[in-house]
Amino acid sequence: MRLVVAFALVAALTAATTGALTFREARTGVLQQSQDTVIKLLRTQVDRLAPQLGFPPGEAQLRRFAADVAAAEPSGTWRVLVAYDGLSATSAPDDPFEELTPALRAAVDSSTATVFQRVNSGDHTSLVVGMSVAFATSGAEGLVESGVQVFLTVPQATEQAYVDALVTAIQRATVPALGLAVLFALLAARGVLRPVRALRHATRSIAEGRLDTRLAVDGSDELADLSHTFNETAAALEESVAELRGMEARARRFAADVSHELRTPLAAMSAVTDVLDEDAAHLDPDTATAVRLISEETVKLARLVDDLMEISRFDAGAAVPHLDEIDLAESLRRTLASRAWTDSVDADLPPPDALRARVDPRRLDVIVANLVGNALRHGARPVRLRLYEGTDPGSAVIEVLDSGPGIPEDVLPHVFERFYKSDTARTRTEGSGLGLAITAENVRVHGGTVRAANRAEGGAVFTVELPLRRDTSPQGNRS
Repeated sequence: MRLVVAFALVAALTAATTGALTFREARTGVLQQSQDTVIKLLRTQVDRLAPQLGFPPGEAQLRRFAADVAAAEPSGTWRVLVAYDGLSATSAPDDPFEELTPALRAAVDSSTATVFQRVNSGDHTSLVVGMSVAFATSGAEGLVESGVQVFLTVPQATEQAYVDALVTAIQRATVPALGLAVLFALLAARGVLRPVRALRHATRSIAEGRLDTRLAVDGSDELADLSHTFNETAAALEESVAELRGMEARARRFAADVSHELRTPLAAMSAVTDVLDEDAAHLDPDTATAVRLISEETVKLARLVDDLMEISRFDAGAAVPHLDEIDLAESLRRTLASRAWTDSVDADLPPPDALRARVDPRRLDVIVANLVGNALRHGARPVRLRLYEGTDPGSAVIEVLDSGPGIPEDVLPHVFERFYKSDTARTRTEGSGLGLAITAENVRVHGGTVRAANRAEGGAVFTVELPLRRDTSPQGNRS
């Protein structure tokens, strides 16, 4: 819009300026032509009548001379004043000759050239011309000044009429000219904006993920260069993204393959460590300590492999929830009881069958277990688990609150990222570093949301919001 307005303003200014300059030049030409014609005719008439003027002239001679000069204009619009040595006479009796200014009289006194001046008299303009009379005499070289001065005033009504007609004509021509100029400006703006709009649409298409978007390159101007540069950038971006996606796919496949290959030897190692754990009491202290360490590390490795397998399923799009309508409060109680957390966690749950939904029970167990386990490991007791219906009647909210130091503000945006560590100096943790990432993925496949925040009174709070998708079929309304 700014470009269109700028084009229109430039077009309007150009049309107005052109009209003004045209008027000025035409007005100057009309007045100049009229002025030259009057001065030429006056000089011719004076040169013809000057030899007939007696010297020194009397008032009657001056009057006759003025009348003869005025008679040179057939329409009778000339008014002439002739002056000599204090005497003056006009072509019309008792003519005050008010148009003659002292400045013009002084200019005639000081110069032998013809001088002129335009004078506004009321509602009209007059041209006043002044000149000294000189003629040739016998025995003298060149022209001799006679001391006679002739002043002429001519009303410029005709010229003013021409100028008024010119103004009217310019006004009439300016409006369509301005319209055409604006139209051409809009067409020019459209021609400029068309590739700009195409570039905008292409940029949005790139932002939406369609990396194969390209622009048509026409011409060799700056916009064409810009389109060519855009195409090169888009091609480079598409190539880089394709390479990154390939690397990511290979990394995911590698993790899945490694996890799969590790499961078999880990199963054997777990069986061996279980046997060793049973016999650890009969071993010497150093050997028993080593056996317990091997057993603990094997359990951690098995958990890491399981988490990697789970993440691989999410990445492959193979994580499909198996929904069943369950009592959410009872499911949360079973999660706490199965991990012996009933005495460690304060559960604020609704009564049985008060809040039911269609969810994947296994994935809901993983969500709650990861959040509560995270609160027990990294927070401080008391840890509280809450379940209630959301402000939107179609959702259920699960909250896990702890009383620890909370989560640093710079860590909050990254808590659900894989293997993220808030302390870079900490190289090992009790968990796999994938628990919260798996939680977020499980919430996502249910169509819910999960977020982390700090409580005003201290501690962290993790909030999960799940949609209440109830089964309306007879088979689904089971307890």
